[in-house]
Amino acid sequence: MVLALAASWWLWQAAGTAFAQQQEVLNSSDCIKCHDQQPRDIAANGASHKTELTCQDCHTGHRPRSATNIPQCSMCHDGEAHFTLENCLRCHSNPHTPLDITLAGNLKAECLTCHGPIGAQLEEKPSRHTQFACTFCHAEKHGRIPECTQCHKPHSSEMTASNCAGCHANPHQPLMVTYNPKTAPNEFCGACHGAVYQKLKASQYKHSKVACAICHRKEHKMKPACSDCHSAPHPEVMLMQFPNCLACHSNPHDLQK
Repeated sequence: MVLALAASWWLWQAAGTAFAQQQEVLNSSDCIKCHDQQPRDIAANGASHKTELTCQDCHTGHRPRSATNIPQCSMCHDGEAHFTLENCLRCHSNPHTPLDITLAGNLKAECLTCHGPIGAQLEEKPSRHTQFACTFCHAEKHGRIPECTQCHKPHSSEMTASNCAGCHANPHQPLMVTYNPKTAPNEFCGACHGAVYQKLKASQYKHSKVACAICHRKEHKMKPACSDCHSAPHPEVMLMQFPNCLACHSNPHDLQK
């Protein structure tokens, strides 16, 4: 009887040891035996979840033995403002593809936890864009850059969405208009400044051959001094008597009148 009990105890110990050893040798290749979709997601678009982690790094246990087999993101992700946001799955709907981010609802403060410099630009040069949620333009999919013509009609029929950035280089500061003759041909300027453009176009004098951006260089609403191009076209005594060029040349867009 004693020998039988000893043998039973030894078998029980051996079974326990074998079970423990079986637990120790489990790895990610075992997970796919039951969980086939998640490993496929990780393999396709897992980012660092694919290259730096195993299944067991996140899922430290399995039900029914572990009631917490679904980890909290904060177990690994901490130390930054973005990681303090609640409900990670609102945007990172599939934790096995963490960079496949879906944006739902009106989000701004959440976005600025990562994109702080963009928020600073919006506040530095306020415009209507400053008032919008980030997802008003960057809707549905993270990293999506919309075309301006999604909301704004082009200034003229000649313009396409590809022309917008030629003058509005920073869409987060749309009122900061900068340009050069290649990105701002006279026809584009004339879309807003029609009367001036028509006057210049009809003129028989040299300024009609000059691009608007040559005189009004680099920055919108910049008015040049005549001396920027015409250093001293008249005798000094005349310039002393008539220091204001426009006293005689009343319309620089039709210079002789």
